[in-house]
Amino acid sequence: MACRITLPLLTGAHSRATRRHLQGSLRGALATGLFASTGVNPDGANGLFFGNPGQLWSQVVSVVATMAFAFTVTYVILRIIDAFMGLRVDPQDEENGLDLSLHNETGYSL
Repeated sequence: MACRITLPLLTGAHSRATRRHLQGSLRGALATGLFASTGVNPDGANGLFFGNPGQLWSQVVSVVATMAFAFTVTYVILRIIDAFMGLRVDPQDEENGLDLSLHNETGYSL
């Protein structure tokens, strides 16, 4: 499910790691709400499969809050960076290749 949600949002080779880490984080956090057991951690709470549906709800709320926080803070930081120095290079530099325009090197010999 997470792959179907994130696949249209994150495309390209650079975002595969982001997509995989997002999926793993979501699955792990929600699995805690399902499989948590006081038999493993007496100081914790039971999950849905051990009679406590409230734990799954707590995990869902925490996942949504974490995602909202991360998105908001990232957006603010990117807006600040964009105001001071910009987020994109010149289109001509991008067309020529960033290895050549920024580092005066050739990244690939084609």
